[in-house]
Amino acid sequence: MNKKIENYLSVGVFAFFGGALRAYLNLVWSQSGTFIANILGCFLLAFLTYFFIEFREGRDWLVTGLSTGFVGAFTTFSSFHLDTLKQLENGMHSQAILYFFSSIFIGFLCAYLGMIIGKVLGRKLAIKA
Repeated sequence: MNKKIENYLSVGVFAFFGGALRAYLNLVWSQSGTFIANILGCFLLAFLTYFFIEFREGRDWLVTGLSTGFVGAFTTFSSFHLDTLKQLENGMHSQAILYFFSSIFIGFLCAYLGMIIGKVLGRKLAIKA
């Protein structure tokens, strides 16, 4: 199969599951679901990126599908902003500020942890391979 088509199909399939999981989180936890999805997405994207950089054995279609497809559909920058605006609109200014800055700070922290864990695990598995 053509590599380009493989990547497109992979993105589509993984995006379906990422979007479905985010929709489930939003259904169960409403606004907190958006927060959880975005924080987990920060970790996952950094983890996958650095894991596959170190491991060097990933298939292009899998790396593209997981990162662009799954994580891209799982996280939602637009809902993050909409949730913040809704809070401001409802007079919940303190909560909106806390939500906004905690999303950014915790997102960076989770991305950093994902990077460290991805590098370490990728190196360990690359050595054994």
